[in-house]
Amino acid sequence: MTFFKSSIVNRQSSIRRTLWLSGALLVCLFPIIDPNPYHVDVLTSAGLYALLALGLNIVVGFTGLLHLGYAAFFAIGAYTYALLNLHAGLAFWLGLAPAAIVAGVFGVVLGIPAIRVRGDYLAIVTLGFGEIVRIVFTNLEQWTGGPNGLLGIAHPTLWIPGGGWYDFGVASVPYYYLVVVAAAVVTVMCLRMSQSRVGRAWAAIREDELAASCAGINTVQLKLLAQGCGAAIAGLAGAIFAAKQGTITPDSFDFILSVMILAMVVLGGLGSIPGAIVGALVLGTLPELLRGFAQYRMLCFGLVMIVMMRIRPQGLLGINFATQNLLPRETP
Repeated sequence: MTFFKSSIVNRQSSIRRTLWLSGALLVCLFPIIDPNPYHVDVLTSAGLYALLALGLNIVVGFTGLLHLGYAAFFAIGAYTYALLNLHAGLAFWLGLAPAAIVAGVFGVVLGIPAIRVRGDYLAIVTLGFGEIVRIVFTNLEQWTGGPNGLLGIAHPTLWIPGGGWYDFGVASVPYYYLVVVAAAVVTVMCLRMSQSRVGRAWAAIREDELAASCAGINTVQLKLLAQGCGAAIAGLAGAIFAAKQGTITPDSFDFILSVMILAMVVLGGLGSIPGAIVGALVLGTLPELLRGFAQYRMLCFGLVMIVMMRIRPQGLLGINFATQNLLPRETP
């Protein structure tokens, strides 16, 4: 019996590895297969959504903390890099770390009062935080440019041996590969965390916080860690977004964006890392695919979501991936 179980597990692991490698190969070759700049730009935006979904998945999927103001950390990362670049002349590659750190610190600062409440009350607190950040950026005209935002943010540059400095400019392909690399690094980090003691403690908190606390898990510390990690990933995505756009405004980080990212995580499957990526790719590209139905695009979008939730309420990849780290390991 044990032999058959081991054989099934090995086969499933082989299938997952093959799917990962096939998907990675397709992603790397996409600009060559379809060099259309518009299509590449759409997938680049979907990749940024995937980064945000992976970060929110740590908070909502791994730890079970409902967050409705996640776009605030995206904005904090974007404005951090923009201000450092415009006022201190900091290059993009040096601005990535400060953007992630500042957003992560704000995630922890928000988490200190927010973890005292649960459920719907936590959602209200995070929603309010997201709106406060957007309003603050709108009113601090001296620093943030107010409603007009910040202009002239430097694009990334990369030194190529034998070719000198390469400016990304407004081309789509360099940003596509930049987002792919960032998403790959964050995905590996999330996989490692989900399989670690911290990841299992997060899962225990999500399933029953009281039982986890009685088992000796420091729930307060781990929830703050989840908030900080998720916010830092959003800050990283914000810096890439600001560098890609060259300009940012507070309207780019509204409540609708937070709901959209949450919908991506739910669609893919709470706690599922591949699910968060797939959900972001689906919801990130679906509005563009429905652009031909301009008047009925949002109606079609809503109907697709309703049908999906009726058919698979656990999400696209909720069963195969979200529960695999909760199963106890057999001891020989």
